Amino acid sequence: MPIRPARVLVVGSANVDFTIAAARLPAPGETVTDGTLLVNHGGKGANQAVAARRLGADVRFVGCVGADASGAAIRAGLVAEGIGVDGLVESAGEATGTALIVVDAAGENQITVAPGANRTLTVAQVEARADDFAWADVVACQLEIPLPCVHAALAAARRHGAVTILNPAPVPSARLDMLPLVDYLTPNEGEASRLSALDVRAPADAIPAAKALRAAGARTVVVTLGENGAAAVGDETMTVPAVKVTAIDTTAAGDAFNGGLAVALAEGRPLREALGFATATAALTCTRRGAQASLPCRDDVEALLRG
Repeated sequence: MPIRPARVLVVGSANVDFTIAAARLPAPGETVTDGTLLVNHGGKGANQAVAARRLGADVRFVGCVGADASGAAIRAGLVAEGIGVDGLVESAGEATGTALIVVDAAGENQITVAPGANRTLTVAQVEARADDFAWADVVACQLEIPLPCVHAALAAARRHGAVTILNPAPVPSARLDMLPLVDYLTPNEGEASRLSALDVRAPADAIPAAKALRAAGARTVVVTLGENGAAAVGDETMTVPAVKVTAIDTTAAGDAFNGGLAVALAEGRPLREALGFATATAALTCTRRGAQASLPCRDDVEALLRG
């Protein structure tokens, strides 16, 4: 009898992305022209949900969009991926979240977000999804929705025995008091630096920052290091190299990593193996333009890992 698919619940944001591929990123006050436009669906939460689904997990999503054409398109896109959207509510007063993204020839990006409906999600709407939390093996959250909603989601996951992942992006000005509810905290270098108050300028700096964040309550801290892979501090300390690819767009690479990590952990893989799977997922994402359009399927990730 086959083992059932991993079950991943994502609580987070959903946006429509307007991405311009340009020769270079503009300096302050400068206009850079001759770019090309891609309109795509994004938002850290929705990206992570799509990533997990394409990697073979059963996925449900809790979030908020506007009662507008963009919101309807996002809902339809998630349904087309096979993601459960009973927990995707509509805001009557705010438009669907929107991101403006510029990507240069090397794949580096600048992103500005108008969160819109994402900020209107309520604790009551999250807590109403109790059956989803009881169903999930892993619950993944980010910080593009109100912090009380994130806290409520992590607490509900903990009550129901699910593994919790918090991608602390974007880092808020308010203190994060929810780290004791986090099994896996996944900052990048900049986020790890801000959260730990330690400089993270090189891979070697990631370990002290991760130890500080673990001391603040997170059970395991995974610092993503882009082309340098990832460093983790938990019951043991480890580093995992990145899979080498030619990057053309790093948009959604972090979300791909988190989606891959969620699936691998839900499947019961050891952490080192899970990190390798997540880094390969992120690497493939960097070889394609866009957010959700760039997220790979499981067969492609496994082929990359086989070399």
